Amino acid sequence: MFGGYLKQSGTHFTHDGQRVFLSGANTAWVSFGYDFGDHQYQYRRARYIELMEKVRQAGGNSMRTWVHIEGQTSPKFDHSGHVTGLDSGDGSFLADFRQYLDDARARDILIFPTLWNGALKQHPGNLAGLITDTSKLQSYLDHALVPWVQAVKGHPALGGWDVINEMEGVLRTDQPHNHDPCQDTSFLVGSGAGWAGASYTAQQLQRFINWQVDAIRRSDPTAQVTAGSWSQKSQTDQWGNKNLYSDHCLVKAGGKAQGTLTFYSTHTYDWHHHYNSDSPFKHHANDFQLDKPLVIAEFNQLRGAGQTIEQLFNYAYYYGYAGAWSWHANADGSDTDSTDVQMRGIAFIKNKNDQAKGGRVSIDI
Repeated sequence: MFGGYLKQSGTHFTHDGQRVFLSGANTAWVSFGYDFGDHQYQYRRARYIELMEKVRQAGGNSMRTWVHIEGQTSPKFDHSGHVTGLDSGDGSFLADFRQYLDDARARDILIFPTLWNGALKQHPGNLAGLITDTSKLQSYLDHALVPWVQAVKGHPALGGWDVINEMEGVLRTDQPHNHDPCQDTSFLVGSGAGWAGASYTAQQLQRFINWQVDAIRRSDPTAQVTAGSWSQKSQTDQWGNKNLYSDHCLVKAGGKAQGTLTFYSTHTYDWHHHYNSDSPFKHHANDFQLDKPLVIAEFNQLRGAGQTIEQLFNYAYYYGYAGAWSWHANADGSDTDSTDVQMRGIAFIKNKNDQAKGGRVSIDI
């Protein structure tokens, strides 16, 4: 097996012994929910390689890629909602994903797979079952996640794992005030959280994350793991907010000792052309008082409060963040910068190697 390369060191990452800054883009998909398993990557591969080439040529080093999303084609669910495998065909998911990692390694790109998505309103079904039913969640760990992690651990192009995208979209904030600070979401009332259905309690989502992180880290103790919050509000105890994904809260909700994040990742967009006062682009990373690296995992110039993409990447580099990924390289919607705009931002910091600030951007894997 290959050696593990990306490591956590306090509030930043190291790669081959040097401090590094994760610079790149969200892929985030080529065909939403239909990219991996059942040989689907073979039909998407040319576009994935094209996107990775753009990031490589711009001087980037990493990409965040959505995989299961809501379980459209992976993993495989039976009639009861339990998981029986990674895909419904001949088990090509692992070959698909290894090929993706090999393609990324050839371009010195670290890949961060995002497993699930909480940003869209869900229909009762497979993903809901994993969040609410621990027997179904355990079936996913046993028959899909653990085999996947074991198959790719140590691959030099595997940067880390992101359990779920914007879980706050399905988070309930209408619960009565809870005496347990880890379960009390009243601070998010009026924040926009719950926009995708507000279906699950904090405890249910924390357990969902805790169990998967624990399974990943037990299978690969060197793994870097996060969960991609829609906002910094739920990842810090500062400014009247609450870190719902602290080690304490995750272990308390799920009971799995190793189910704690190794780094934090947050998304930030302006509102009416202004960033919220607690946005990462209003603060140094140290202001969040976190003890782990913090990556700005989604942002763009389109919703950048009038700042250019070059300014945003430069700010993230010099203000203590561990990485910056623009939204999103495939540029197939009205909510994203064009691919060329994103590549300009990546290119602006490509030669930086300030070991006292952001660290090295150019890496060899």
